[in-house]
Amino acid sequence: MKSLVTGGAGFIGSNLVDRLLDLGHEVVVIDNEYSDAHDQFYWNDKAENYKYDICDYENTRPLYEGVDYVFHIAAEARIQPAIENPIRAVSINSVGTCTVLQCAREAGVRRVMYSSTSSAYGLKNELPNTESQPDDCLNPYSISKTNGEKLCSMYTSLYGLETVIFRYFNVYGERQPLKGQYAPVVGIFLRQRAAGEPLTIVGDGEQRRDFTYVGDVVNANIMAAISNQEEEAFGEVYNVGTGTNYSVNEVAAMISDNTTNIPPRPAEARLSLANNKKIYEAFGWSPRVKLEEWVAKQ
Repeated sequence: MKSLVTGGAGFIGSNLVDRLLDLGHEVVVIDNEYSDAHDQFYWNDKAENYKYDICDYENTRPLYEGVDYVFHIAAEARIQPAIENPIRAVSINSVGTCTVLQCAREAGVRRVMYSSTSSAYGLKNELPNTESQPDDCLNPYSISKTNGEKLCSMYTSLYGLETVIFRYFNVYGERQPLKGQYAPVVGIFLRQRAAGEPLTIVGDGEQRRDFTYVGDVVNANIMAAISNQEEEAFGEVYNVGTGTNYSVNEVAAMISDNTTNIPPRPAEARLSLANNKKIYEAFGWSPRVKLEEWVAKQ
């Protein structure tokens, strides 16, 4: 089998690349090393690695030839940077996704797995979040990612390209971004503890998140790729979350008692919690790693 991973030198992508190689896949990686939150990137020498922008159709199109599965993870992946530069967010997350889908379609790729976000659920929806709830996009990040979802669904219904759409809930784990104020909270807290600094809690710290281990996210991608599901399973959204949430204060308490509070940030949902029944029924996926157990080992 041959797989192509966009964003394959980043946090989630590099973990996926390593697993695919371990499973015996040939792997092509496309990554332009763009991120405000990464101190380093993780290129696996056993893969075919290309430093291109996913919007670069001319240079990336030949790389899709002979590929069975595309895992589209490359993105402007943070809310606040997208608020600061919405044009870039839409270009990467919407136009870039369309470019990936068109390249996959032209090359005869069997299936595309698309990484989206639980930010699509916003503020108005009741918990736990289910895939049938309406979008409530609060910022350019969630709008640009849900645009990508709609493109995936359209490529399935109009062109027959099999797509699987994942809404990730607050991913953490090995190689998580640590740099800057907009890195994911678990990574920030661990970096601050290592530096002997107080953990910076945004607002009152009572916002609750469903934290999902990166290895479980990798499993979801692979299980969906190799599934023999009927066509009704494709072009659909699937939550990738644990079904348990923690307050930021609770996460901080797992890591350090040295904390300080900073002002709240705009346009972010206060609560998230996944209903993961749909992905279990479709692909047999369920989470294996609990946040508190992983943090205790760090």
